[in-house]
Amino acid sequence: MGDLMWYAMPGRRQYTTQTIIERLGVPADRAEQLARASFRHNARSFLEILHVHRFGFEDRGGRLHIAQPDLFDALLRSNRPIVGVTAHLGAWELFSGLLGQFDASRPRIVVVRRQGNPTLNALIMRLRSARGAEVIEHRDAARKVLRGLKHNGMAGFLVDHNCNRREAVFLPFLGKQAAVNVGPALLALRAEAEVWPIFLVREDDRYVLRFSSPLDTRLVSGERAQRIETVAAFYTQAVEEHVRAFPEQWFWMHKRWKTRPVASEAPKGAKAPEEKDLSV
Repeated sequence: MGDLMWYAMPGRRQYTTQTIIERLGVPADRAEQLARASFRHNARSFLEILHVHRFGFEDRGGRLHIAQPDLFDALLRSNRPIVGVTAHLGAWELFSGLLGQFDASRPRIVVVRRQGNPTLNALIMRLRSARGAEVIEHRDAARKVLRGLKHNGMAGFLVDHNCNRREAVFLPFLGKQAAVNVGPALLALRAEAEVWPIFLVREDDRYVLRFSSPLDTRLVSGERAQRIETVAAFYTQAVEEHVRAFPEQWFWMHKRWKTRPVASEAPKGAKAPEEKDLSV
């Protein structure tokens, strides 16, 4: 399927290859290798949604490996609200299934973007919620997520997609300013949550759950806009580190840098949203 996409989508193939050259600084032949591998991984990611219902922590030691058991145990022991942030990297569709298997006494919420086709959207939502997580659309998510977090819940977000200026702060990502969604940062700060970067990558025939050390938002200081930017920069850097480590597994065909800052803005110049604007 990935090879079919490679030949059937010449525009995205060219865009992906050129973006890898620019953002990773690799030669054209290496960029093409990574781009084609990315198409294959992306196709696998799309299909893995069909396996959410039968993949989980019961596979630990077999198909599932925990890269940092100490961090995983710390996550399990935490009695704080948790904001889990991940990216369109590796087996990201299986992430909702893993989140759904955590402590059932806590709200477990996955925030996703709505698909244009209502029938397809309903099917995808049902597949993603197969292991117990509540899957909600991002436009209606803020109040429900905040309520869940304040009941000591867990919420998962994909934080590497392009977004509009109203939702964004502009931060460096792979060497170029990118519009970074501040919704997860704002919600984490308001709930005084821990922010945990979590990624499920493929290594040979197994899946590896990888963590970055969490950020405790209670310890973030500064004015409101500074604190939001600090949290957004934290998870953006975590995504960049994993994209650089596993470039063939990231969703390069997505136009990540499409939204640009206006000329009058400073390099990081997106204004933080008003309190009433909690869209994510």
